[in-house]
Amino acid sequence: MSTTEPTRSAPRGSQDLSESLGAHLRHSRERRGMSVPELSRITRIPMASLEAIEADRFDELPGEVFVRGFLRAYAQAVRILPAEILARYTSSRRVAFVTPLPLQTPLQAPRDAQGRRFGVAIAFVLLLILLSLALSIVLKPRGRDMPSELSQNSSEAIVRVA
Repeated sequence: MSTTEPTRSAPRGSQDLSESLGAHLRHSRERRGMSVPELSRITRIPMASLEAIEADRFDELPGEVFVRGFLRAYAQAVRILPAEILARYTSSRRVAFVTPLPLQTPLQAPRDAQGRRFGVAIAFVLLLILLSLALSIVLKPRGRDMPSELSQNSSEAIVRVA
């Protein structure tokens, strides 16, 4: 019998779309003759959270996962389809929290790509400079590594021979 009750309440729910979700849930609870403490005991939802739900103060509840769980438990306790309640909640929250994404104009997209290419080119040039500096330090000839023709001692030897 409980499966037919949600379908019977569906037309009422569609008529009640103008009322808020919290008011809809409160009216459903009152039609069942349940008090807030009784509903709290059945659902194990704190009374303060139930009062916040019925007053549409969802921001005062602990988090989105908890809100959805509370709404599902509330709907089951008052024999409403949980999917209907969650859909109404989701649609009501989308309106409040949708933020527009920044749109890129066709002129901005190439600028961003050029900026990235320029940054990669600078990084490549800096890498080449660092590599050449490292090679010059590693391959720099030291005093004892000079060929005998270039050292001072060998120049004196060449002068003496001549």
